[in-house]
Parts: sequence; structure tokens; C-alpha cells
Amino acid sequence: MTKAPASLHQPLIARRMDRVASFLAMDVLSAAAAKERRGDSVIHMEVGQPSAPAPRAAREAAKTALDLGRIGYTEALGLSVLRERIARHYRDTYGVGIAPERVVVTTGSSAGFVLAFLSLFDQGQRVAITAPGYPAYRNILEALGIEPVTIPLAKADGWIMTARAIEKAHAEKPLHGILAMSPANPSGTMIGRKALAELGETCRRLGLWFVSDEIYHGLTYGEPASTALASDDDAVVINSFSKYYCMTGWRIGWIVVPERLVRPIERLAQNLYISPPYLSQVAALAAFDAVEELEAVKAGYARNRAYLLEELPGVGITEMHPVDGAFYIYADIARYTNDSIGFSKRMLEEAGVAATPGLDFDPIEGSHYLRLSFAGSESDCRETVARLKGWLR
Repeated sequence: MTKAPASLHQPLIARRMDRVASFLAMDVLSAAAAKERRGDSVIHMEVGQPSAPAPRAAREAAKTALDLGRIGYTEALGLSVLRERIARHYRDTYGVGIAPERVVVTTGSSAGFVLAFLSLFDQGQRVAITAPGYPAYRNILEALGIEPVTIPLAKADGWIMTARAIEKAHAEKPLHGILAMSPANPSGTMIGRKALAELGETCRRLGLWFVSDEIYHGLTYGEPASTALASDDDAVVINSFSKYYCMTGWRIGWIVVPERLVRPIERLAQNLYISPPYLSQVAALAAFDAVEELEAVKAGYARNRAYLLEELPGVGITEMHPVDGAFYIYADIARYTNDSIGFSKRMLEEAGVAATPGLDFDPIEGSHYLRLSFAGSESDCRETVARLKGWLR
């Protein structure tokens, strides 16, 4: 059989891969690791990863399950006991009743986005996302042939997606859905209960799907976060055990979907990854009972947040988005540079501080922004300020 020339395959590869940009936070992490291998000291402020381990109860549950021997598949939608516990979480935390059958356990929130996008949108349809915003939204949508539509955020609106902005974008060229995040990555800014309800109402009126990314719920420093399900039962909500529950590497999350989407998503899950990892599901179930331990971790973030908000203006970083939740500071560094990628590289090499350039989150204005994660230790935050004082003088 004659093998087809490689050139015949190249156009398809180019069309798919050229649309998917690098995840710059991971590129910075790689460069920081290389610097550490050379024996240099690095303070890691680049990735959104808790420095604390998974809760003790979660680790012990996983050990017990491992000792029993057999680690196998589960149902594609996840262990029924975990789905029931997640449904109870919505009742206890938000006063929202949802049927456990509407909960889909996923291999991290990343798999949740893929399942949601595939089930909600056809190729060529248009989904509104924000700038700044989590870069994987854009990249996953592009990889699936769905068009991301950028909604620039404005200080006058409190740096949040608004119903007015969605109506305007939809009037210019019809949308098929929106994706909002609260608390937000990279900024930590929150959408209040009223504004979130207005987004849901606008989506219902315009016939759009409303996807709400709520993976930083639990990590707020004033008012608690609201779930889109409190005002829109048709919303598709995505959450994760990675952030509040400190379980990034366990790759376990969930989505809540309308009943009519459960079977289509189940078919996708069966074929894409069969089932979420059993050990991670067992650990996640136990994590719900570790609130005291997790609140102590959150208190550490709160101290880091307060310290950085007080000290960063002293090194010349004065303009930041509101840090309502999550564990990030998204800072305007226009006084220093209009090349956030180059600035981030120099800061790593010369000051030993790893941070993510704003272009990861905003292709429009991100050239003069930088994201700093304060999910690490208090000593790391203090050392970061000390190094920046010397480097930026």
C-alpha cells in the first residue's frame, strides 16, 4: 500500500494546531524548573496551585481504598455517592436543590469544559468569553472549532462581564452561549448575585447557553460567591476540587447540567475517558468533611493577600483589579513595560520570581499586565516583595 505524502496531512494539522496557543503559565513553570535545576532559587508565583496538600481525610480515604486492592472503572458519570454528596453541597452552601442525577463527575474541570462545549455547541458557533480570562477557554473552543468571542472587561463595570455587554455583542452578530467566571482567573474579581442573575436572565431571553465557571468558590475574602444555579436552573455550572480543596493533581471536578443534557454528556464521557479516576473520587468524597483544615489554608491565603495589597504599592505596583476571591493579583505594569512576556522572563532570570505575563489572559491589553499567585507560603510572598524591591528600584 502506497503511503500518502506527508504534505497531504499538513493542512489539517495546521488548521487545528495553529489555533491553539501556548498556556504561558505552564511555559513559565517549565522555565522556572529549568532555572532550579541549574541550582538557582525561584519563588513560584506563576501557577494557580495551592501549596497545601490535599486534606488529610482525603489522603486517608485514598490510602484505604488503595489497600483494598482493586482500583477499577466507575460509572461514566461518577460514583453515585459522590454525585449525591455534591448535590447536598449545593443545598447546604447555596440553598439550591438539584437532583444528584444532574451532577457529572469529571476528570478535572478541564474535562468538564470539553464535555460542556461538545454537548452545547456545534462547530462554527460563537461563545462569548472575557478578556482578561482563563486562557484554556479560548484554546479549547478553538480546538473544537467553536469561535470564541472576546468581551473586553472595563473598570467602569467593575471588571466583570455584564448583561449589557452580552446584548451588545449578540446584536452585532448572534452568539450561541456565554462563559462567565466568578471569582475570576486571573483577577479574583467576583460577579455579584444581582449581576449574575442579570446574565442568566439575558441568556434565557436571547436563547443562549450560560456556562458558569465556579472553580474558585469557597475562596472569597468578603461576601461569599453566588452560584448561577440560584437564579438560572438551566445554567451549566463547572466546578473542581483543585482550588478550595487543594487537589490539583488528583484531576477531579464536576459539572451540573440540565436533565436533558445528562445522557448526551454520559455518552461523550464513556467514549472520551470511560470514567473519572476511582481513587480521586473516593478522596473527593472525604474532602467535603475537611472544612476546618481547608478554612485554615484559606486563612493563609487571606494573610498573603493582605500583605501583598499593602506592600506591592511600595515597589511600584499600584494598579490592580479587585481581589475579591481566588488567590491572584492581576497588576497593571504599564509604568515598567508594554512587553509582559519579556518582563516576566527578565524577572525570572534576574530576580528569581516566576509570574505569568498578562498576554496569557488577554490578547488585547495583556501586554502590560502581570499575574501573581499568592497560593504559596507567607514566606514566599515576603521574599517576592523583597526581591522585587531590589529589582525594580
